[in-house]
Amino acid sequence: GLEKLKIPAPLVSIATFMLRYLNVISDELGRMKIARESRGFEERGLKSWPILAQTVGALFIRSYERGERVYLAMLSRGFVGAMPRLSEDKSTNWLVALILPGIAATVSLVTGALS
Repeated sequence: GLEKLKIPAPLVSIATFMLRYLNVISDELGRMKIARESRGFEERGLKSWPILAQTVGALFIRSYERGERVYLAMLSRGFVGAMPRLSEDKSTNWLVALILPGIAATVSLVTGALS
């Protein structure tokens, strides 16, 4: 990934989490918008800016608190500051992935499970 481009590991982690949580924060903003509208909020130009500023502030606080909870949960599960890396793909892994379904299909045909 980005480590191969010599990007520092903390920046890679930050970018990964940021991309992951953009959708979560977007959903949270949608719920806050529904809550505002259910209370009768109507956008009226400059008069609605203080309410929108409060919404942005509340979203920031919620996002910060969620981030802290996620970070503590990750620490409790053994996170050490970097995402675990999968082992390099080996051609034997692909060979096993292709052979096992073939064996399963052969056994199924022989035992009559597919007919």
